[in-house]
Parts: sequence; structure tokens; C-alpha cells
Amino acid sequence: MHLSMAANNSPEGTSTPARKICGVDEAGKGPVLGPMVVAGVACSDLDEIAALGVMDSKVLTAKRREALFEKIKTQFPYAVVIRTAADIDRLRAEMTMNEITARAHAEVVATLGCPVAWLDACDVNEDRYGRTVAGFIGKPCQVIAKHKADRTCPAVSAASIVAKVIRDGLVRSYEEEYGEIGSGYPADPVTIGFLTRYIRSHGSPPPIARRSWATVKNLMNNTGQKRLF
Repeated sequence: MHLSMAANNSPEGTSTPARKICGVDEAGKGPVLGPMVVAGVACSDLDEIAALGVMDSKVLTAKRREALFEKIKTQFPYAVVIRTAADIDRLRAEMTMNEITARAHAEVVATLGCPVAWLDACDVNEDRYGRTVAGFIGKPCQVIAKHKADRTCPAVSAASIVAKVIRDGLVRSYEEEYGEIGSGYPADPVTIGFLTRYIRSHGSPPPIARRSWATVKNLMNNTGQKRLF
């Protein structure tokens, strides 16, 4: 687990406005390769973030995401929690992926310390997810969890941009070490091709793979490496 936080830079002699609201979102919950990155962005009101032109990170180009990330990180406090593939495998022995995500969301909210938090709900039941995260925060906070909040709440849109840009940067760093690995998602033929070749060559998955994923287990079985796994 890694946690980082950047504070808003106010001009000398001025006070930083109270940060009353934060938005939280994650990138990389489902991939078989790489980490899950959970990010939160705090603001005094939603309009000030909306003025940046933030949107759901998935509908933005990489260049636009990176430009917005630069604006976000210099104007608003933000916090990031990273769960590596190894972290996820270890935690999945004790809890579901939804709980892993909820705990990471709560950690980000607690770090930012806002009394109101908007979340992109990771459960089919929005209210249940909100209650779950609120229970993990450890301090009073009004938690509002909604499906597709990254499209409807500017603070969550901003958080989705931060999470996506940071995760994409990590994936690029993996490509420097391993070569082309694709998007990291199980449906990506490039990713499956990379995993298949790596397992055949090394007898085990790469450190960046989530070994608890059925995709990896199936590939181990198909390449005759079950004994080594």
C-alpha cells in the first residue's frame, strides 16, 4: 500500500478555503495485470472543480486527462491509495474485491478529512456500498455513493482522472520492463498473449499479475504449470 497527498497551494498571505467535499473513484479494479489505484479530490464546492471541465476519465483522450491532472493537482488537495497485484492477492484471501475497494475508498476519504464524500458505487446496491465505506472511515462523514458518479459529480470525475493517469503511468513503466502487455484486462488478446508467453517461459506468472484471478489460474492449467503455481 502506498499513500500520497498533495495540498492546495494558496498565494502567500491568503487562507485556503475549507474543503468540505471530496470525490473518490478508482482505476484498475478489474484488470488481471497491475495495481488498483484509488484517488480522491477535495474541494470547497463542486462548481470550482466543474469549472476545470472535468469529465469521466474514460471519455477523455490521454492528452486531455494528463492536462486536467496537472490542473487538479496544483489547485486541489488529493490523496491516492495504491493496491498492488500482490496486495490484492493477499487481501482476497480474507475478503471480496468489493470490500478491498471499499476499504481503499475509506482510506482516501479519511486522509482528505472532508465531512461529505461522493463515491462511484462499486456495489449493485448504492446505499449498501455507502454504508460499508462509512463504516470503514473511522470518523463522522456523510457518504453518498452513486453508480456512474464519475459522470455526474465533478469531484468524482476529477478523482477518476487522477486515478487513471497514475495507473496508466504505472502500466507504462511495466512495459519498459516486460515489453508490450496490452491494457491488462482479461479480454485483451495482447494481455493474454503476454501472460501465456511469460508463464511458458518462466513457469509462473509475472509479479505484476493477480494470481488470484481466474484468468491466471486457467492459463497456468492450460500451459501445464499448475504444479509450479
